[in-house]
Amino acid sequence: MDVIPAPAAPRIPVRGRDGRPLGNFPVRRIYCVGRNFADHAREMGAPVATSEADRGNPVFFMKPADAIVTDGVVPYPRGTQDLHHEVELVVALGSDAPPGLLPTTAAMALVYGYGVGLDLTRRDLQAAAKAKGLPWDTGKGFDHAAPISALLPVAMLGPLASLPITLDINGQRRQQSTLDQLIWDVPDILHALSKLYALRAGDLVFMGTPAGVAALQPGDVFHACIGDALVLDGRIDAQPT
Repeated sequence: MDVIPAPAAPRIPVRGRDGRPLGNFPVRRIYCVGRNFADHAREMGAPVATSEADRGNPVFFMKPADAIVTDGVVPYPRGTQDLHHEVELVVALGSDAPPGLLPTTAAMALVYGYGVGLDLTRRDLQAAAKAKGLPWDTGKGFDHAAPISALLPVAMLGPLASLPITLDINGQRRQQSTLDQLIWDVPDILHALSKLYALRAGDLVFMGTPAGVAALQPGDVFHACIGDALVLDGRIDAQPT
C-alpha cells in the first residue's frame, strides 16, 4: 500500500499534421545534449571539433520528467536573474532499446515522434557551478524548465536534416539554423546514450541548440518552430511569490 498518493506520469499530447489528437505520450525521463551545434559551442566558449574524428563524446545532462510544460505558460523560475532560452529538437522514444550497446543502424526504430522544445537555463546558476567545477543541476533541472510542443509521429514529419529550427521572442528572431548542423545526429546520440543508460519507451531527448541563446523576461512571448509542422507558442509569466 502506498503511504502517499502516487503522482501521475507527465504526459505530452500527440497530434497529426492536421492537428487531430492522437493520444498522449507519458514521459519517463528527459535526457539533454549540450553543445550539439558548433555555433552555440563557440558562443559558450567551448572548443569546436574541426572534423568528425575530433568530435569526442557528447555532453549529457538531465531534467526531471515533471519539468515539461505543455500549455505554454512558464512562470519565471525562482533563484535566478538570468533565465535563458535554448530552442531544440525533441526526440520521443516509443520502444525500449535492446540490451547492450545500441547500434546507430538500429537507433531510429526506437523513435516514436518529434517535438520542438525549449531547454530553459538559469544561466547565472549554471555559470557559477561551472566556475567551481560543480554539477549543473540547479541551472538546468528545475520546475517548468522544459516547455514542449505536441508530438508528431515520426512518419508524419519526413527527413529531419533539411528542416529549419527557429525561435522568435516578442516577434523578433533570436535563433535560427537547420538540423543538418547538428554535430551528433539522432542515431549518434541514441547510440552514445546507450553506453550510459537503458533507454526506454517514454524517454525524451532534447538534442541541443543553435547559437543565439539570450535572456528571457516576464511578459516575453515565444514562438518556436521546426519546419512548418512542429510549433510551440507560449509566454513567460511573473515570478511566483
